Amino acid sequence: MFDTYPLLRPWLFSLDPEEAHRITLDNLDRAQRWGLLRCLIKQPASDPRNLCGITFPNPVGLAAGLDKDGQHIDALASLGFGFLEIGTVTPKPQAGNPKPRMFRLPDARGIINRMGFNNDGVDACVKRVRQSEFWQNGGIVGLNIGKNASTPIEDAASDYVTAMTAVYETASYITINISSPNTQNLRALQGEQMLRSLLASVDLARKSLSDRYSTRKPLFLKIAPDLDGQDIGFIADLLLEFHIDAIIATNTTIARESVQNLPFGNEAGGLSGAPVREASTHIIRLLKKQLDDRIPIIGVGGIMSAQDAVEKIKAGASLIQLYSGLIYRGPKLISECASALKDL
Repeated sequence: MFDTYPLLRPWLFSLDPEEAHRITLDNLDRAQRWGLLRCLIKQPASDPRNLCGITFPNPVGLAAGLDKDGQHIDALASLGFGFLEIGTVTPKPQAGNPKPRMFRLPDARGIINRMGFNNDGVDACVKRVRQSEFWQNGGIVGLNIGKNASTPIEDAASDYVTAMTAVYETASYITINISSPNTQNLRALQGEQMLRSLLASVDLARKSLSDRYSTRKPLFLKIAPDLDGQDIGFIADLLLEFHIDAIIATNTTIARESVQNLPFGNEAGGLSGAPVREASTHIIRLLKKQLDDRIPIIGVGGIMSAQDAVEKIKAGASLIQLYSGLIYRGPKLISECASALKDL
């Protein structure tokens, strides 16, 4: 395999981050349609992992946020991921926050974003997923759902139920995203009483949907790295009480200690990439201790190398997901992580 990404990255990093993101994905689509990705990308060896009734071909997945609307599924699947998570999608389309809303921190290998769940709405996303060859051929596509910015936080459960109903028949699994810092008050849903109310609503809705479609779809919960041991304790209890199938740890951080002196380091939004690695791994260890293997953990946050992927698994994760590492390392990171985890 000839790794072209190091040659392209200086040019991409000279562009606005959101524009570079669009250009990269559009050109990946072209390369996939022309059959070039099969020549350029080394596919990971088969390394199936069974989790929540799903057999994942390998343990390296795409994190939510990179393909919010399911517009690039076949191209991204061609890079060698074992599974893709699409979204976050909301019941209604929304533009997200004003631009600029994404910032690179190259000295820290980090990214700050305040996108704000910009998406075309859940119905448009579901249509695209169902049109993809990857999904039609049995590929694993998780759908990550959230609430619209215009929906009051006290009515958030209705948005999650609406979105879950829309994706239920299509999604391989459904992720409840309550941990983005870029929708006002969303992280308040991680508080004990609000989380209990939300999970009770989605659990009740899933029971009804399971009867309607004669299948029980796995529900995952995605949490923030900015939690303490007490938070993790009650979250673990609620996961068990409401039969949540897996937990994704973690989303982006609002902490800035490691980057506050860098250009763009104090921009509002969620910080991802290398600066969140330790906090994410710490949360995984806390969850592992609390859950004792009763609920699997998916590790995401700051995976920039195969060694980082191994660290997440040793901390207690069963699968991993990548996003910011791809921006800094390119698609070669996928096969490197998959190879290291197979050896492990």
